[in-house]
Amino acid sequence: MPPPPLTRPLAADVYRRGFVAHQAGRLQEAEQAYREVLAVEPAHPDALHLLGVVAHQVGRNEIAEDYIGQAIARAPRRADFHNNLGLVLNQLGRSVEAEAALATALRLNPKYPDALNNLGIALAAQGRHDEAVATYRKALKLQANYPDACNNLGLAYKALGRLAEAEARFRAALTFKPDFAEAHGNLGLVLAAQGRGADAEASYRAALRLRPTHREALNNLGVLLSDRGEWSQAEGVLRDAVRLDPEAPDAYRNLGAALTHLKRASEAEPMLRLATRLAPDAPEAHFNLGAALHDLRRLGEADTAYREALRLRPDFADAHNNRAYSLLLAGRYAEGWREYEWRWRTKHMAGGVRGFAAPQWMGEPLDGRTLLLHAEQGLGDTLQFCRYASLITGAGRLVLEVQPPLKRLMGSLRGGVGVMAQGESLPAFDLHCPLMSLPLALGAVQEAIPATIPYLAADPSDAARWRQRLAGLAAPRVGLVWAGNSHLGFPEFAAVDARRSVALAAMAPLAEIPGVSFVSLQKGPPSRQAAEPPAGMALIDFTAELDDFAATAALIDSLDLLISVDTSVAHLAGAMGKPVWVLNRYDTCWRWLLSRNDSPWYPTVRLFRQPAPGDWDSVMRSVANALGGLPRP
Repeated sequence: MPPPPLTRPLAADVYRRGFVAHQAGRLQEAEQAYREVLAVEPAHPDALHLLGVVAHQVGRNEIAEDYIGQAIARAPRRADFHNNLGLVLNQLGRSVEAEAALATALRLNPKYPDALNNLGIALAAQGRHDEAVATYRKALKLQANYPDACNNLGLAYKALGRLAEAEARFRAALTFKPDFAEAHGNLGLVLAAQGRGADAEASYRAALRLRPTHREALNNLGVLLSDRGEWSQAEGVLRDAVRLDPEAPDAYRNLGAALTHLKRASEAEPMLRLATRLAPDAPEAHFNLGAALHDLRRLGEADTAYREALRLRPDFADAHNNRAYSLLLAGRYAEGWREYEWRWRTKHMAGGVRGFAAPQWMGEPLDGRTLLLHAEQGLGDTLQFCRYASLITGAGRLVLEVQPPLKRLMGSLRGGVGVMAQGESLPAFDLHCPLMSLPLALGAVQEAIPATIPYLAADPSDAARWRQRLAGLAAPRVGLVWAGNSHLGFPEFAAVDARRSVALAAMAPLAEIPGVSFVSLQKGPPSRQAAEPPAGMALIDFTAELDDFAATAALIDSLDLLISVDTSVAHLAGAMGKPVWVLNRYDTCWRWLLSRNDSPWYPTVRLFRQPAPGDWDSVMRSVANALGGLPRP
């Protein structure tokens, strides 16, 4: 038979039993008790209120709002009821309504730290971070050892860019509550923003030790590892984040970016498309999708993705810059050069802005004025783009500022250009132009690339000395370069160098071709490999004597062929009109275009492309076959 119905006195006992169970965290038992109370007293405000609190605690905030609203209707002057209604409304994303509920709670009890903390959350959700700071500070004045308010004040300071104050507040929260996982994770964010990556990683890992399911800490740790170029580790961390929350667009976006950097764009694409579906208004997701599609050589789709990112954020400099690379790779130079001007607003290039008082030259007649042309990026870029100096017409003076190793060589440029090295005192000038902005200023398109070769030359006397020294070598005399600049400290550039470079040992098939004399032109740490060439390769190494590019040019002048990875020496030989075979990675640089084995930039260049990412074996076999077919004297 059913138990007898509760009487009012028994209902009070059941309420107390439910309250004790609630405080002990036995939510199901507490809920049952509150429902028993309401069966006897349907208007019991505390039972209604706490039934709503239980619903909130298990994530049923719509039900919580209903119960707490009923409680307020029966006891409208209870500040704690209005506070918890504000808490629930914050969780539902209705911050304006939450603000009103919390303002009522504070009118009823002005010295209510919890209500002030929750009001700060509502204000922050509306972007009113200055007001949120003031509100959290009021809460902490009432209760100094309040870790949640300290943590939230730190978040408000972070939103305002006040990182040192944010850090101090997160640390204060951890002083009061050392096992506060959210505060550890948030501290990691501000440490990362201050460039303190090792400390940030320690904070993220502390958060994850306390709560292994802390998805935000996993995502942020994945971003940190990606920023350091540790993409394989980042992949594992971000996959954990995705498993914990399959609806989290940022985790999919960051995982897709890591996979793209790992040159697994076909795996990245579905992750990034899901990110764009989950957060269609997030420009970063469309940007990362564009990068993956670019690597897959689907340039039209990449352009669509970049344009969507720019529709959402018109000043997204990295999206403009990456779109420029896709356009240039597709040979759409007129559009590409315009977009490429955004490079100066990307994080990698912003520090290189010279800040000259003189305006940038945009192709207008000089009319007697002095124009400074200045190198801006790598040595290969300077060697490739200095050609445009000869196209600048009109009465005026040209001054070319280049990297010091190029100064002597640049004296061979036609047109009487004054050459200076970076670091030397510049003369007065009226206009300036970065070298890689010259195609835009001159209206360059692919069909009009100035390819009058040679436009750089070795010093005749230096070249003659090298010809005499190499006279006893069998022909063909072939120069070798197998690695580029490793760009230590720049993970993205270092990753590109790792893909474009090879070990000298990979050139072993070339050693099988009889009658070839090999000469090393490899500089930097990889040059040490020249001491142990592949079996059968007689490799002569004069690089200790090559102290600038003019010296390198003189040696190249005495060679019959250069075989090189995509690096500055290949550009030098191409500018000199010497035969160059470029060993080209699968994800080619934009300047080599797609699906062709020649170059509009250098008529004497022949491209040997990887048929698949990382496949240098096929490239070397093709080069060896071509080398074996060269005519002999």
